[in-house]
Amino acid sequence: MPKDTPLRWDRRMQQRLARGEAAALGELYDRFAALVHSLAHRVLDDDAAADQVTREVFGYIWENPDAYDPKQGNMRGWVARLTQRQAVHRLRQAEATAYAETGQGSAEELEQKVRRASVAARADYIVTSMPTPLRAALELAYFQRRDYRQTAADLGVTEDEARRRLRLGLQLLSTANTRPLEGGAPPGYGPGR
Repeated sequence: MPKDTPLRWDRRMQQRLARGEAAALGELYDRFAALVHSLAHRVLDDDAAADQVTREVFGYIWENPDAYDPKQGNMRGWVARLTQRQAVHRLRQAEATAYAETGQGSAEELEQKVRRASVAARADYIVTSMPTPLRAALELAYFQRRDYRQTAADLGVTEDEARRRLRLGLQLLSTANTRPLEGGAPPGYGPGR
């Protein structure tokens, strides 16, 4: 049997979730929980808060499987976007509460902190949403400190192709600081939830 394409898997997962298959949620959790937790931790810098965001994201997915639109991208990107939004929302709430209780800091400092966390989360989201060849090239170059020649050898591509993948990946990543976060949380997600 041929291996499922990612989009086919995404659509089938959405259908299984819509039918209320608990096993589908477990499979989705196994596949994306580490991603969700790491993105939330990147924004919140707190394991307990990242755990809570992870529960909230998967709870939202369970309750709203039809909110995923395959035309808007893959499920991995959608899950990352949900995580980014919820983590930034939680950070904003926590910082506002701390400000109200202590009176220390300013609204401007709060917004700067939220902005920095949002940019970091957006960068993580961009990387996780990239096509695998671009993401693999960036991970080799950044995390393993490979130059384009070593990256080409590791990926089994030409040096020109490695340079192209790195350049395109970096161009995508450069938008993290220039584009605002997408609109607010999906309906039923975020404040008052």
